[in-house]
Amino acid sequence: MPPEKSISRSLGEFFGHIWKGVQEPVGEPAAKPEGKMIVREHTEEEVRDTPQGKVVLRRTIVEEMEVVPETKKPDA
Repeated sequence: MPPEKSISRSLGEFFGHIWKGVQEPVGEPAAKPEGKMIVREHTEEEVRDTPQGKVVLRRTIVEEMEVVPETKKPDA
């Protein structure tokens, strides 16, 4: 079990979190993400016995989302 934190260490972390919150900008709109992002990743794993020995079958499903930035068409 790791040793307990001292009171001064805990107070320093507490005020550090408050300071970080004060420095964070407020009210600015969140930027739209661009590019590919992994939305969900699911892995199924199965162990089977074969005459050659144990075999691990693994199926991984990755769902991605791609945000394409809008391009404005020039007026003709």
